[in-house]
Amino acid sequence: MTTTALKTPPEIPSKEIIEAAGETSRELATILPSLDTDVYIRKEGEGHIKIPSFAMRLLLDILEQMAKGNAVSIVPVHAELTTQQAADILNVSRPYFVKLLDEGKLEHTKVGRHRRIRYDEIMRYKDEVTRDRMEALDELTQQGQELDMGY
Repeated sequence: MTTTALKTPPEIPSKEIIEAAGETSRELATILPSLDTDVYIRKEGEGHIKIPSFAMRLLLDILEQMAKGNAVSIVPVHAELTTQQAADILNVSRPYFVKLLDEGKLEHTKVGRHRRIRYDEIMRYKDEVTRDRMEALDELTQQGQELDMGY
């Protein structure tokens, strides 16, 4: 089953939304000292609605990001993205991303002539690149200290 994600780009929150999200996230954080339990919301005249603790943590994360002025997009982990969507997530050009696919750096499937990349595969690659960059930075820092370069 293919899930289409990122149909529309996320919107940058307005000043009003940023303020409301900040206030709501602060209030939610105070009434939810422990997000390890499910939350029940009383629906007037109809009983309660159960919200799983995971969903409440996700909601709090979304509100905190919106309060910082960040656009938020939810992508299912198993979503299959186009090369352009994947390139946008990695902040690289589409031709460069296609080159990564051709080099076998990311697993992908073909649907007709079009390539599809799972979101979790993109995140795996992003984590790998970040880890490699941090290792290189640590090595450069170590060399700078050994050469007494003042770092």
